[in-house]
Amino acid sequence: MKFLSSQRFLAVYSGVLTVVFCVTVFAGFAESRAKVQDLDEINVHRINVREPDGTLRMVISNMASFPGAIIKGKEYPHPRHTAAVLFFDNEGTEDGGLIFGGQKGPHDAYPQSYVHLSFDQYMQDQVLALDAGQEKGKKYSTIDINDVGDYPITDALAAESRILKLPKAQQKLAWEEFKKTHPGDMNRIKLGRLGDKSTVLEMKDATGKNRIVMKVAPDGAPSLEFLDAQGKVVSELPEKR
Repeated sequence: MKFLSSQRFLAVYSGVLTVVFCVTVFAGFAESRAKVQDLDEINVHRINVREPDGTLRMVISNMASFPGAIIKGKEYPHPRHTAAVLFFDNEGTEDGGLIFGGQKGPHDAYPQSYVHLSFDQYMQDQVLALDAGQEKGKKYSTIDINDVGDYPITDALAAESRILKLPKAQQKLAWEEFKKTHPGDMNRIKLGRLGDKSTVLEMKDATGKNRIVMKVAPDGAPSLEFLDAQGKVVSELPEKR
């Protein structure tokens, strides 16, 4: 009891409390510092950005780690693999992204490249897309505005998985049959520079048929066409003689 009340005990006790306080403070400081770090450079294969509840909101990925199609947090097989930045909505469903690539093999006559930025309708495919690239010596840069059907994108994923297993000669017909039961996918506006070096603006009706076409041909000749619902030119400038 004398030791407990002695000055030596009080000094030891005070020292222990000081050490405990310092450890606690510095541990908390280190923990808070770990949440925000300044890094000059990192090498990664893939980054997943998630909400506090785990909902996926963005993926930055190389080609090898490219994910499948993710719908409400569930991943489905995807036939394409590419470097990408993918966007996801509040429910963890992909709703657009940026993909890109390019190469020229030792036996290729021309390089190939592509970049594609798109934004999707809820639970559906892209309604706005920006594309640019080159293939077989032809270069293109286009903007597309699309209508998409009201069916869930999972129907299209299931159809794609089934149709890709068919012989190539049967795939086109299979997609046509799918579109009969899943209507609504139509390009409505295309603006761009095409592979033949022309520039064009195409405005289409709800069935996807051109109704107004503005064009500058590769030789520089401009034209403006108005078409009916059957695709027949009803008026044009300049008038053809």
